[in-house]
Parts: sequence; C-alpha cells; structure tokens
Amino acid sequence: MSRAVKAQLLLVVITFLWGASFVIIKSALASISPLLFNAVRMIVAAVLLVAIFARHLRNLSKEALRAGALVGFFLFLGYTLQTSGLRITTPSRSAFITGLYVALVPVFLTIGWRRIPSRWTLVGVVTALAGLYLMAIPAGSEGGWGFHLGTVNRGDLLTLACAAAFALHIIFVGRAMQHFSFEQISVLQIVVCAVLMTAVLPIRGQTYVTWSGEVVGAIAVTAVLCTVLAFTGQAWAQQYTPPTLTALIFVLEPVFAGLTSYVVLHERLGLRATLGAGLILGGILLSELKSPAGELEREVDTAPSIS
Repeated sequence: MSRAVKAQLLLVVITFLWGASFVIIKSALASISPLLFNAVRMIVAAVLLVAIFARHLRNLSKEALRAGALVGFFLFLGYTLQTSGLRITTPSRSAFITGLYVALVPVFLTIGWRRIPSRWTLVGVVTALAGLYLMAIPAGSEGGWGFHLGTVNRGDLLTLACAAAFALHIIFVGRAMQHFSFEQISVLQIVVCAVLMTAVLPIRGQTYVTWSGEVVGAIAVTAVLCTVLAFTGQAWAQQYTPPTLTALIFVLEPVFAGLTSYVVLHERLGLRATLGAGLILGGILLSELKSPAGELEREVDTAPSIS
C-alpha cells in the first residue's frame, strides 16, 4: 500500500473520530458541564502536546506567542460555543451547522481582507445558508415552511456562532502557518485554549460533574484521539494528500456524526432537517471544489481540525 493511500485512509479514520465525537460528547454532557469538560479535555491535550513537541518550543519568539494566543482565543471561543450548544441540540444538527465554517471562511475573507470570492464560492455560501435556514429554523405551527424566530433552538444559534469563530480561527491559523512552524502554533493554541477555559470556570460558576466511565472515556477520546493523535496524524497525512482531496474527506465529518447519532442515539432528522443538511453539504462542496486554487484551500487545509 502506497504512502498516499495510507495517508488518505488515515484522514478518513481521523474524520470518523471527529464525527463520532459529537455523540460521545453529547452523552457525557449529561454528567459534566460544558466548560469543565472542555477545560479538562484541553488541559490533558496541552500536557501531551507539550511533551511531544517540547524541542520545537525552544526559543519561541514574541511574534509566535502573539500568533498562538490569537488562534488559541478563537479556538477557545469556538469550542466553548460548540459544546454549550451541543448540550441543548442534537449531534447531527451540531455537526452540520458547525460544518458551515468552511462556507463562512470566504465571507470573512471578503469582509476583513477584501478578497473577492469566485462566483461558485458565493453559490456555495448561499446554498449552505439555505440549508441552515431549513435545519435550524422550524416550520410554522400550521405545518408549512414558514417560521417563528422565537422557536429557534438556542443550541443551534450557539453552534452557528461557533462556526463563525472556527472560520476566523482557520483564517488566522492559515496566516500564522506562513511565518511559524506547525508544531509551535499547534501547541500554543491548545495551551492558550486550556488556560482560557480554566480561567472562565470560576467566572461562570456553572461547573458540575458526576465522574463516571462515560465522562472519563469522553475526555480521553477527545483529548488523546481527537486532538493529540488527530493533529499529528493530520500533519503527516497532508504531506501525501492533495489539498482538495483532504478538504473533501473532511466534509465527511457531519456525515459520520449523523450516522453515528442515528445508530447510537436513534436520532431522526426529519424531512426538512435532512434537506437542510443536504444543502449544507452541497454548499460546502461547492465552496471547496469551485474556489480558485490557493484561495480557500490555503486557509482551510493548513488548519488543525475542528472537533
């Protein structure tokens, strides 16, 4: 088996782990508060990453520290919003709405950096937003396709905000990677994320936990497999995988999340939400496949995973 095939299979396995983690985290959140879960998960991941990449952290420059702090802040914001939203929405909805970050990247690049997206990228964004409308905004009480804003799931709104935070995170990671090593930025962002998550615990005052095998297992899986091993595995695999193929594999994350939720939690999306999920996937694919070479790929594929 060639290295390219091994790399692609590894990326599929990593993407499956990210998708399945939505169900694992959802189950754990019945026994632990979202902020505490994230703090413990990131502390474990930070300790392991520092141990693995210790030699790359020597002689850190102030510029690298600033870049790591910036991407770490947006990672902290994204994870906090995502996990808080997942507590009150379903794993499938969370995964598909989170996936909108890909379509939001060109929107923010246009607003903040005046990069004009291609026509197909705009079509992809509009398609994904139409899918979000169908998935997140419920039909009117008369059973039609209207909506009442007051009935929108707050978890879906938090997840949409998380997608925006992850889109900004990806943009700033892409810019940081042009000047600093992957190892330094990866470690710094997780350390900063862990520090911020720990710092806000006493401020929010909503920490609770009932330690169980399910909670410990969820922390272990998300910290070790979905963060440490996934980050290092992704870095190796992308040396032998074209950026577009990598992006297409990552699109499978919400699909894996939906399948896992269907099998484990017996979640049913319903016709409207399923159509919305399909439009979101279609919009993401259009944004990936039709964006000019070097525009969106450079921003997305140099970034660590979102899960």
